[in-house]
Amino acid sequence: MRAINRKLLRDILQTKAQSLAIALVIASGVAMLIMSLSTLESLRRTRERYYQQYRFSHVFARMKRAPESLAKRIAEIDGIAQLQTRVVREVTLDIEDLPEPAVGRLISLPLRPEQGLNKIFLRFGRYVEPGGDSEVLVSEAFANVHKLKPGDSVEAVLNGRKQSLRIVGIALSPEYVLQIREGELLPDEKRFGIFWMHQEQLAAAFDMDGAFNDLVATLLRGANEKEVLKRIDDLTEPYGGIGAFGRDEQLSNRYLSDEMAQLRSMGVIAPTIFFSVAAFLLNVVLSRIIRIQREQIAALKAFGYNRYEVGWHYLKFVLLITIVGMIIGTLGGAYLGRNLTIMYTRFYKFPIFEFVLDFRVLVIAGIVSSLAAVIGTLAAVRAAIRLPPAEAMRPEPPARYRPTLLERTGLGKLASPSARMVFRNLERQPIKAFLSSLGIAIAVAVLILGSFMTDSLDYIIMFQFSLAQRYDMNVAFVEPVSNEAIHEIGQLPGVLSCEPYRAIATKMKAGPRERRVGIMGLPSDNELFRLIDDKERRVDIPPDGLMLSTKLAELLDVQHDDQITVEVLEGDRPVREIPVTAQVTEFGGTNAYMNIDAVWKVMREDRSLSGVFLDIDDNHADELYRVLKDTPKVASVGVKKALLRSFQDTVAENLLTMRAFNIMFACIIAFGVVYNNARISLSERSRELATLRVIGFTRGEISGILLGELGTLTACGIPLGMILGYLFALRMTAGLDTEVYRIPLVINPATYAFASAVVVIATVVSGLSVRRQLNKLDLVAVLKTKE
Repeated sequence: MRAINRKLLRDILQTKAQSLAIALVIASGVAMLIMSLSTLESLRRTRERYYQQYRFSHVFARMKRAPESLAKRIAEIDGIAQLQTRVVREVTLDIEDLPEPAVGRLISLPLRPEQGLNKIFLRFGRYVEPGGDSEVLVSEAFANVHKLKPGDSVEAVLNGRKQSLRIVGIALSPEYVLQIREGELLPDEKRFGIFWMHQEQLAAAFDMDGAFNDLVATLLRGANEKEVLKRIDDLTEPYGGIGAFGRDEQLSNRYLSDEMAQLRSMGVIAPTIFFSVAAFLLNVVLSRIIRIQREQIAALKAFGYNRYEVGWHYLKFVLLITIVGMIIGTLGGAYLGRNLTIMYTRFYKFPIFEFVLDFRVLVIAGIVSSLAAVIGTLAAVRAAIRLPPAEAMRPEPPARYRPTLLERTGLGKLASPSARMVFRNLERQPIKAFLSSLGIAIAVAVLILGSFMTDSLDYIIMFQFSLAQRYDMNVAFVEPVSNEAIHEIGQLPGVLSCEPYRAIATKMKAGPRERRVGIMGLPSDNELFRLIDDKERRVDIPPDGLMLSTKLAELLDVQHDDQITVEVLEGDRPVREIPVTAQVTEFGGTNAYMNIDAVWKVMREDRSLSGVFLDIDDNHADELYRVLKDTPKVASVGVKKALLRSFQDTVAENLLTMRAFNIMFACIIAFGVVYNNARISLSERSRELATLRVIGFTRGEISGILLGELGTLTACGIPLGMILGYLFALRMTAGLDTEVYRIPLVINPATYAFASAVVVIATVVSGLSVRRQLNKLDLVAVLKTKE
């Protein structure tokens, strides 16, 4: 082994603790990169393979009732490759282990399911057979929650008749990778299930022989999707079509796409932070090594090593640390990626979903981490290359000391000699002090970034389920019913009060922008479903005009008093120009509201209702559930407490997992920055501290000087970290602002306190570690060191 390589190993061993701390910071960045991008690639490949093999549709359309003869005309539209008509209906389910009613979506299967679109993957059991007595397949998510298996039965109300559905198989479909119902913020697998039934039986149950109310289609490569959707809308309009839409608007696929976008952002933002901190730490450590090895650099050059060999020697020091970080980070990233994949399998249902460690991501991680390390230390390496041997033989010029700002203002007399030494050393190296505080600040910011989501979701729960949705139950009807139904509902056991609503499907246009949106008509004296603005104030419902969610107003680019063209997609399909009268704050979906009297006027109908909101007596809830389960006109029942429980159960575990990751990574950053600063300060000032010990300073006093610097840097870094944490959280909430859901920026004081406490603890642990090294300081050996 060459002498210069033996020197490299000695340098690594002499700085092993610092090198390991930096390697762990690099490992954190590599782990986040591998976890995010490899999981993203695994998810992307799994989705593409599933969509392709099971023929996931490109186009979807719904209507009230259309004859099968219409399918031939739609199939002739230029660009359609394959068309499949279906009967799709939602029914009320009576599940033994569930007191409240559940909702089942029944979807018809063609005679040969293996040749149809959105093909079924059979996990257990068999396919339904023609002529089979009410045989169904049930979605795996719903079956797992209720422990259903082939041979079990489920009671359902089909077209006003209670019927027993016999389960013959457990199935998956690319249409429901995420099993979520329209209008819901999160999936509720306990109260919403998908069932597949043979076409003939389902059509017969709902008097749909020779007719359909839903269609799906695939497109030829290069087909004009927008034109195909328009042609489908034109053909289905006379049959109650409510607007065709593409795969990008399909709810399950949209949620999955948003999740992949978040993974992509996570794979960029977090590693950037870690690699930046690692580059800073490597620069500090290498600069210090080069300063104390000036004579060794001169000796190397004198013995014939050229300047490039010397530069490569120090770059190898950096790359060796990076390689160690890469190895640890790869193992950690693979472990975290597998755990993240397991977590995803609870929500996203694929036939097979396995984490695959993508080789390309490993290459990217290696290149990015190495580049960050090299770029961060380039200035220090250049200094070693350019150092002339004659100059390197001379000791480095002593630092220039002068009165600090504290002393110049006369306040220095109030500080002890140790405190003045602390401030003098920090002011002498302002850039280093700032970067050290910045590293600590980033640790605080990462902790805030990982913890603020709990505050935001607590706020959503308070806003959504206390301020806005004050009802206990939402009862939706199969078809719009007379206003008289509200009196009948009001007489049911346990009902304290009820408020009606009328929901209509529309297409809104504002200039070149358009969106398919549902309008909910509410009474002006509404109390159970309130509209709230961004100041948490109630928005009164005017006699006329549209109230849009802030996200919908943003998408349509409209302001107060702007006119919107509203095309109703049901009934007589009237088209109206309606002004925007207000914007309301919501964190899920894109919704619009009107006065219920104004909706009736637009529809030219006699006070019909789509559903009612109920305030109920909990003591009579079970009795009310039993009545609603047997009511034919009831399409679905939403229980707010159940939705809230589902929301909390779904989110809580994910938040705790991600928060644990962030705390671990933030502690690594905090420890890496503080420990390296402390060790470097100890190395650079060991002679000074030893001299102070010789002239009478106690161990506690010299420890106070060193630890005082750490404390000052930490005290300066924490407020800066709070600001950075707020900005990081602001950036994250902007990235999570989608049509499906939004996350408000809410950071409680407890989160700031928690982040600060974790960093302070990391600082104390680092300080105690360095204090132990200080107690072992060999005064004689240090004082013999040449200047």
